[in-house]
Amino acid sequence: MAFNILNNPAVRLISEYAKKNKTEVYLVGGYVRDVLLGYKSDDIDIMVTGDATEFAESFASESGTELSAVYKNFGTALLNYLGYKIEFTSARKESYTRGSRKPRITLANLEEDLSRRDFTINAMAINLDKPEVLIDLFDGKKDLNDKIIRTPLAPDKTFFDDPLRILRAVRFASRFNFAIDHETLRGIETNRDRLKEDSVVSQERITKEFLMILSSPKPSIGLNLLYLSGVLEIIFPDAAKMAGIEQRQDYHHKDVLYHTFEVIDNVAAKSDNVWLRLAALLHDIAKPKTKKFVEGTGWTFHGHEELGAGMTKTFFNSFKLPLQHLPYVKKLVRLHLRPAALAKDEVTDSAIRRLAAEAGEELEDLFLLCRADITSKNMQKVRKYLDNFDSVEKKILEVQEKDNLRNFQSPVRGEEIMEICSIPPCKKVGIIKKQIEEAILDGIIKNDYDAALEYLYRIKDDILALPD
Repeated sequence: MAFNILNNPAVRLISEYAKKNKTEVYLVGGYVRDVLLGYKSDDIDIMVTGDATEFAESFASESGTELSAVYKNFGTALLNYLGYKIEFTSARKESYTRGSRKPRITLANLEEDLSRRDFTINAMAINLDKPEVLIDLFDGKKDLNDKIIRTPLAPDKTFFDDPLRILRAVRFASRFNFAIDHETLRGIETNRDRLKEDSVVSQERITKEFLMILSSPKPSIGLNLLYLSGVLEIIFPDAAKMAGIEQRQDYHHKDVLYHTFEVIDNVAAKSDNVWLRLAALLHDIAKPKTKKFVEGTGWTFHGHEELGAGMTKTFFNSFKLPLQHLPYVKKLVRLHLRPAALAKDEVTDSAIRRLAAEAGEELEDLFLLCRADITSKNMQKVRKYLDNFDSVEKKILEVQEKDNLRNFQSPVRGEEIMEICSIPPCKKVGIIKKQIEEAILDGIIKNDYDAALEYLYRIKDDILALPD
């Protein structure tokens, strides 16, 4: 462990500077945890007994660099150095008031500082003057070996003081495939309603943790913990409503929520794209609202893809997500049934072109989502579909490239239509553009400017003659 620690050039230089200035400095938290797990980490947490900001400023000055941020009130300074993100913090203890997760901070000793930390696996330290010795007051190394998430102090107090730690517990469990200790889980369940209090936890912080859970190697671990603990119902009630919703078993398991978890895992096994994983989470989100029993068929969910696409904007707004990703997620939710329909039926060239044009740049991700959506254990029922899917996928990709359908729209623009037809902006401009696009998708004309222009001259008089 000593070799690993001092082999890091940033840690070694901080250690040498601390010795020279007779300052007691510790590596703490996530960096120590990751070293013990054998993970590489670019985030280094340094605890200073004394004024951390003063030490950080002095170290940065001698190193010929500058701090990226200083928070005097919290005794914290940030430094980007040698490719590492380093946070210097004074040893401290914290106290909280009911209506806020912002602590009142006072200076403390090493034990008090480590005891305030969220989980035992993050409450270990290494004195840089004695890097061969692990300071482990709360059996964090044992919990690492046992794959357990546990709080150093009473869970009820830990989660009441800072309810965001509820999501952090789930995130670490999902990231490392750890279990949450029984008492810790009970503390989560007892304090989960604190996540509703905006003055305590902002939506932005909840969203950040939720996306990190979704980004973990097997997201279903964290998502299932959120559901079983009742936290999912608080932070994303529409997802919790998918639990217990039955569906036909031709291609899925009965429960929509657990089917969704499996789809997300299938996507995660192929892609790190968190927005694609989010589309997997939302692809069946409207099934509870569209559920209907039909004799001879069973439960149906007609229109859930369109309603679900509409619900994506509500989700983005409530989670305060960046709206530039909304069109991507919305498109995948709306189209997620289309490739399956083509794979089951005798596919027409027109249908191929239309899906290629609608999917555009997201076509490959749509195929990935659709494959992930097949979660049945009875592969005999879906083998014909899966065999057909390969040829359909190949044909759609070929058509999309050959006919230039990735960013499809009429090659003749609205301004040119108005000039040729001598008309102002009006409904008929849209009708003409739509007919040109339909002619291309139906294979009547090629997707190029000359063919579209010629077709415009063929149809314009009939459309212009229509009543306004």
